[in-house]
Amino acid sequence: MVSSTADYALRAVLLLASRDDAQAITSNEIADATGTPRNYMAKVLNAVAKSGLISSTRGPAGGFSLAIRPSEITLGRIFDLFDSPPHHPRCLLGSGPCDLARPCRAHKAWMSVTGAQRAPLLSTTVADLLDGRVAPSPRKSSTESRHVA
Repeated sequence: MVSSTADYALRAVLLLASRDDAQAITSNEIADATGTPRNYMAKVLNAVAKSGLISSTRGPAGGFSLAIRPSEITLGRIFDLFDSPPHHPRCLLGSGPCDLARPCRAHKAWMSVTGAQRAPLLSTTVADLLDGRVAPSPRKSSTESRHVA
């Protein structure tokens, strides 16, 4: 699940990436265009700027603009600024820790499930969204495809 903050950040980056000119736009303009509260958007943009994905310029002609190409910005990179990737410190089958050094029976399968959920975020870029490209979906196993009606 994506937090509101990560969603606002994605909307802002998409807006900046969709502009034909490289002129900076203000946080208020971005907030208004994305339907985000202005004071909240300013905080989100500052956090994204600190990461290096966008740049900020002060002054009368200041505002925010992309710092890198849209094809280099994955959704995972944006979301990870605000939402940590899922981590389960406790074992699914018990109350103790579970990690690669001490995996339980479910560990490998669970890591595969969480990795599959995250894969589209790591392979889909801002440019992909703007161009309407869909990240390739994981292949279904033969067992899984037999159960689909």
